Amino acid sequence: MAIWGKIIGSAAGFALGGPIGALLGGLAGHAVDTIAEAGQAVPRRDGDANAQTRRVAFVVGVIVLGAKMAKADGRVTQDEIRAFREVFHVPESEISHVARIFDKAKEDAAGFEPYAAQIKAVMGDDMVVLEELLDGLFHIAKADAVIHQAEITFIEDVAHIFGFSEAAFASIRAAHLGPDRSDPYTVLGVSRDMEVAALKAAYRKLVREHHPDLLVAKGMPEEFIAVATERLARINAAWDRIARERGLT
Repeated sequence: MAIWGKIIGSAAGFALGGPIGALLGGLAGHAVDTIAEAGQAVPRRDGDANAQTRRVAFVVGVIVLGAKMAKADGRVTQDEIRAFREVFHVPESEISHVARIFDKAKEDAAGFEPYAAQIKAVMGDDMVVLEELLDGLFHIAKADAVIHQAEITFIEDVAHIFGFSEAAFASIRAAHLGPDRSDPYTVLGVSRDMEVAALKAAYRKLVREHHPDLLVAKGMPEEFIAVATERLARINAAWDRIARERGLT
């Protein structure tokens, strides 16, 4: 079932609390009691956060962080706004939900850090899902055909809040340059001196981790599947290039 109609004023917003819950509550026309402070863990049921709550946090996180990043280069273009619809394949009937969150985030005087910290708290150590969220931000940054340094710095700052190392972020960034213009070893997060067996093992591990079905089970919305599939395609393209260079094909 589509997630859009459940976002504004949803029970998930109340469960989230913090800046995301407050933003959703404001959109719904009433206040939301803060259940979790920014950056602190959200109360969990049965040892884990509710799956719907995680999906709402993911979706709102991309919209809010994307809105703030779109202003990082000093302007918000129609291409960047359109990129939201490409990332999530938003149906016409639900555009108003996304637009309301986007506009509210633009008006919000708070920085992006509290939102990024809460998303990290909700997702915990599920770095693959957080990486997919960063992929969504890169997709938005590339929407106007020019990636500004301010946008790259913004995504890097978010990545650090999420807990990614410099090397991990370099790999994510390289993946968005395209396999013909970036180092395939960096895309896969491996070194050139690795043996073939180790390279294959690293590649297969990435393929398993980034399988769309697994990501959805971990809390990534089904509406985000296109970006996840694109990420998997870049991983496969990087491996294909390495295989050709090493004479494995």
